[in-house]
Amino acid sequence: RGVDAVRTQQEHARGSSIAGHATTAGTKRFAQRFRAGYAPEFYRGLNDHVSVSSIGMGTYLGDCDDAEDARYVTVLSAGLKQGLNLVDTAINYRCQRSERAVGEAIRKAVSVGFAQRDEIVVATKGGFIPLEGSPPESRALYEKYLTTEYFDAGVMTAADVVGGGHSLSPSFLANQVQRSLTNLGLATIDIYYLHNPEQQRMALDGPRFKSVIAGAFTELESQVSRGTIRCYGCATWNGFRLDPASPGHLNLEDLVQIARETGGENHHFQVIQLPLNLAMTEAIRALTQTVNGQRMPLLEAAAALGVSVVASASLMQAQLTRGLPTELAVAFPSLTTDAQRALAVDAALVVGGDDDDVRLVDVAGDDHR
Repeated sequence: RGVDAVRTQQEHARGSSIAGHATTAGTKRFAQRFRAGYAPEFYRGLNDHVSVSSIGMGTYLGDCDDAEDARYVTVLSAGLKQGLNLVDTAINYRCQRSERAVGEAIRKAVSVGFAQRDEIVVATKGGFIPLEGSPPESRALYEKYLTTEYFDAGVMTAADVVGGGHSLSPSFLANQVQRSLTNLGLATIDIYYLHNPEQQRMALDGPRFKSVIAGAFTELESQVSRGTIRCYGCATWNGFRLDPASPGHLNLEDLVQIARETGGENHHFQVIQLPLNLAMTEAIRALTQTVNGQRMPLLEAAAALGVSVVASASLMQAQLTRGLPTELAVAFPSLTTDAQRALAVDAALVVGGDDDDVRLVDVAGDDHR
C-alpha cells in the first residue's frame, strides 16, 4: 500500500506527459544553438534522423535516496543547458529513481525554455526486473515483490525469468515501456534498448534464444506502431565484446536478421550500445562479429549493417578521470584533465572509418550492468 501511495503522489506531481519526441529539425536546432562552443564534429547524426551531442549523460551509479535524485536532476539540467542532448537511463537504475530524475530534469528544461522536447534524445532500457524506490531487505521480500507485482498480476510467469531477475517476454516488455513512460513523464521514448540480452543467451539454447528475441522485437515493433517508442536496439555489457565461442556472445548480423523477419525491411532495430574505453577496446580491435561470412570488429559490423553505435562506460565509472599515463597529456596537449583525455582516446580509437558510417557517441559514466 505504501508503494502504491508513493506512485500515486509521483504521478500526480508529474501531471500530464510531455508530448512529442526527438526530431531531425529539433535536434539540428539544438545543435545549431551550441555548435560554436564545441569542436566541429561534436554533434553527430544518430540513426539517420537525429543529431546528438557526442557526449551523452548516463544515470547508472548512485544511492537510492532523495539526495542522489536531486544531484542527478541538477547535473542533467546543467548538461541540457550546456548543449548535451543525449540522455541515457534504464528502468532498473537506482530502483527506478534514475528514470524519474531524468523526467524531472527534462520537465524543468522544457518549462524554463532552455530546451524543447523535440531537441532531446531520451534512451532507456528494459530487461532487468526493476525494484521500487529501494532494494528489499531480504530475498524473501524480493520474491514476494515479484509474485505480487508481476506473477499474480499476469505480467509474466516465473518461467519467463532467467538468472533470478531478467525477462524479455513480450508482456513484461509492454509493462516496462508503460512504467518507463510514467517514470519519465513522457509520451514517447526515443530509443528503447533490450538491456543485456546476453543474460538470455547464457540461459537458453540457440533456437529458444532466437524465439525470445523474435518475440521481444515483435512487441517493440508494435510499440513503435503505437507511438510509445521511436526505435529500439540492444544495450549490452559483454554480448558484443565476447569471442563467438563464448557463452553469452551476440552476433549483430543475427539480431538484424531477426529484426527483418519480425519487422520487415523497414524494421526499427537501429541502435546498439556497448562499452568502449581505454581498457575495453574490443568494439574496435576484437574480431567478435561475422557479416556475410567475414570476421570483423563490432564497429565495422555495425557500419556494414547500418546500425548506429553508442559507447558506454567511456570513463569506466570515473576510474579514467585521474592517474592516466603522462604520454596522454603529451598526445593531447590542448586538453587539461584526464577525463577529457579519456574521452578523446575513445574518439581517437575509431580509426580507419568514416564518422558518418560509424556514428559513435559516448554515454559517459554509465556502464549498463
